[in-house]
Amino acid sequence: MQRLTEDSGEGEMTCWEIQAPLVFAPHALVSGRSVPRTPRPSWAMALCLKQVFSKDKTFRPRKRFEPGTQRFELYKKAQASLKSGLDLRSVVRLPPGESIHDWIAVHVVDFFNRINLIYGTMAERCSETSCPVMAGGPRYEYRWQDERQYRRPAKLSAPRYMALLMDWIEGLINDEDVFPTRVGVPFPKNFQQVCTKILTRLFRVFVHVYIHHFDSILSMGAEAHVNTCYKHFYYFIQEFSLVDQRELEPLREMTERICH
Repeated sequence: MQRLTEDSGEGEMTCWEIQAPLVFAPHALVSGRSVPRTPRPSWAMALCLKQVFSKDKTFRPRKRFEPGTQRFELYKKAQASLKSGLDLRSVVRLPPGESIHDWIAVHVVDFFNRINLIYGTMAERCSETSCPVMAGGPRYEYRWQDERQYRRPAKLSAPRYMALLMDWIEGLINDEDVFPTRVGVPFPKNFQQVCTKILTRLFRVFVHVYIHHFDSILSMGAEAHVNTCYKHFYYFIQEFSLVDQRELEPLREMTERICH
């Protein structure tokens, strides 16, 4: 068993790679094979998301940008580009004259909102019983560490890991010392390092969802939405080299198929 670690401002974030064959669930893009399924109308996905938002235990208020701020304008620009049908590789590029830290901040918050939503749509199917360990198939196991409750890497269930992760990210993006919103207040010197930690951990949500819960995505007819979100996320972290390539290995084969 090989241990993969990365230095963190909050301690060491640990991933255990177990040397065993990686077997993906035999469905959809994860396996590269199609499976029979009943098409779901577009309103079905909207209904699923509406039901998710009505569950207080699953979702917290979305982080939003204040109208009139530079970051709000950047957010609108990014959303307009997404809706225009432009190639996602082009959408993630830093607009001329804009601050890279502002651009990264806008996307980190947006990805947090979107990935939190994606996981929430299947949270009831990710339980202590079904997912007793936060993993990405038989080869990858993710352990949690922070400066508070878990000072050493801890083996946790997937739902517990996810809850801690979302709380940790929410705390950071609402911290004015890390994600300043006041005009003229600079970003901290380690801002990009903090964002790397956030995005690395968010990528692990994709790993768990694709490998362990893609059947739930298929049953809701949400695969196109999830795949688009993943591609947007992948192109962004690649554009700015924000996640170590070793972290991307669990979804490498799938990524080669859908991010070509």
